Amino acid sequence: MAHTATLTPSTFNFGARVSALIERIKVARARAAEYQRTYSELQRLSNRELDDIGVRRCDIADIAHKHAYCA
Repeated sequence: MAHTATLTPSTFNFGARVSALIERIKVARARAAEYQRTYSELQRLSNRELDDIGVRRCDIADIAHKHAYCA
């Protein structure tokens, strides 16, 4: 089986790859912070307040995840 390599000069642009990595890390940290903020805010609500907005306590992690990562 023969393999061919089709590499363009931009493939080896180390600076761009590092910049992209740093940007992905920033986005990941921002999303994690948003998840934690949402989770904490919902966790602080009483059972009555959660019931008023139609949220079960066992669903808080899923809601926070959807808010931070799927929005």
